[in-house]
Amino acid sequence: MNRKELNPDASPQAAYGARLRSLREARGWTQDDLAERMEYSSVHISAVETGRKPPTLRFSRNADRALGIQDQGADTFEYEFRELRQGSMLEGFPEYVGCEGRAAEIRLFEIGIIPGLLQTPEYAEVLADSAVKRGAITTEQAHERVALVAERQAALIRPSSPLVFVMLDESCIRRPIGEPTVMEAQLARLVEFAELPNTVLQVAPYDMGARRTFNLPLYILTMPDRSLMSYAESAHRGHLERESSVVLPLLTAYHQLQAEACSQAASVAVVNQLRKGTP
Repeated sequence: MNRKELNPDASPQAAYGARLRSLREARGWTQDDLAERMEYSSVHISAVETGRKPPTLRFSRNADRALGIQDQGADTFEYEFRELRQGSMLEGFPEYVGCEGRAAEIRLFEIGIIPGLLQTPEYAEVLADSAVKRGAITTEQAHERVALVAERQAALIRPSSPLVFVMLDESCIRRPIGEPTVMEAQLARLVEFAELPNTVLQVAPYDMGARRTFNLPLYILTMPDRSLMSYAESAHRGHLERESSVVLPLLTAYHQLQAEACSQAASVAVVNQLRKGTP
């Protein structure tokens, strides 16, 4: 059998493939053995190992499970996959997304745009295409961003679904993104989200004024072991905070914001008024 020599220094994708082969061979497995455990074809395994095919999030998670390394944090293929896609995401965001997919509770506050967990594909595409036109990202990175939105949403569909609390500044629902049909579908998606048994949707209205407790978007995660972490972004990088002395005051401020904001019923009513064209 012809064995292609791998050069892990050639690229991050090559390093991913070389490590996959190394861990597979350390267990004495053939590509067929790993393929059966991962529910992929041996041809697909070979293509990833030799760098001819890029890995996906699903492939990476299946590899982690097959190799028994799914709980090893930065040593997992899921983590390595997210690092591969770092070019289209801010520093810190890949790590946050990995935690988000395991969280027991997710709390979001967003300003200006609908957050990714609630975006329709069309809405996400408009945002990504706009970034391409500005020269901020490449077309390939735009495709990655849109795909990541779908992957993040899919990760929340699991046997023990997380509780998801979403707080939207009123600007999120009033700022038009794309054609009217895109915005209508997005507003409809918000209403559908609010109807789920494990979600809460609230709008922080403009008239809250200075009572709004946050001036920047914020994400707070409660993990299965009840530990807390928060994620926030500047214009250049994201920061994942695990220190409870920092995160707990943010959680308190989030609860204060919830108390001041519209109830879910009132929030849905506002969204439906916008769908009807009522100011």
